[in-house]
Amino acid sequence: MPQPWVAIQRNPSSGSGKRAGLVIDLIRALKASGIQPRLYSRREEFDAAVSEPARREQLVAAVAAGGDGTVLDLINRHPGLPICILPLGTENLLAKAFGIPRCGKTVANIIAEGHRQRIDSGWINGRRFLIMASAGFDAEVVQRVHAARGGGHVRHWTYVRPILNALFQYKPQKLRVTVDDQPTVHEGELVVVANLKSYALNLGLVPTASGTDGILDARLFRTRSLWELLVQFARILSGRHERCPSVIPLHGKTMRIESDAPVPIQVDGDPAGMTPVEIRVEPLAVEFILPRSVR
Repeated sequence: MPQPWVAIQRNPSSGSGKRAGLVIDLIRALKASGIQPRLYSRREEFDAAVSEPARREQLVAAVAAGGDGTVLDLINRHPGLPICILPLGTENLLAKAFGIPRCGKTVANIIAEGHRQRIDSGWINGRRFLIMASAGFDAEVVQRVHAARGGGHVRHWTYVRPILNALFQYKPQKLRVTVDDQPTVHEGELVVVANLKSYALNLGLVPTASGTDGILDARLFRTRSLWELLVQFARILSGRHERCPSVIPLHGKTMRIESDAPVPIQVDGDPAGMTPVEIRVEPLAVEFILPRSVR
């Protein structure tokens, strides 16, 4: 009789070293639950396994064993698969948003319970994203980090030098943002378009973002100088930016960002090209297996 199984996509970088023990814990706990685990480090082997019709019928879930980038890679390659997360990255913003701890046994229990929930995704430049897209200073930092990393694993300290360099070298450009083809053009120097309210370092840039309402929430910041950027950052740390007149809240299903000179774009912590760009929401496009406490 065919046995239910789980396909585990392991990130070779974040899923190595001490964190490899978490993958082993997941595998053992799945077997104890009567679910057969299959571990893959190579994408092509994973793709071939989940594409076989007979095996696909018995597939319980695809597990992204890595950071947020591993989850994004999986939902873009296989958007129809129910996905669970074993958080092994640095920030693990998605796992934090869904209340999934860094524990192989707990993740196995979540999969065995089988509580499924669909989540909105964003769409930009032919790819899905789950947390947020932004243009401006933070995207400049992300591009500098990835240009300097040389394929290595990103740690929190990896951002220190790129942030310092960007503070003194980056020249803010005027961004023009339109929402749902409305005639009003909103202007600022930094925009964050969010699907979920998670952000690095627990910064609540867009606290109204939902992930299940079919709407993108954004904040457009006016930061024409280094001083204004630092002041806005202080307001964000204290949560006072939501009451600031130089922060414009935006809500809609599509947002277009333009500028006179190209401005860097980042999506969920990865570089995503330059402006101009159009971002839209895909309502309830991705299915996750989550703890029952998540609504």
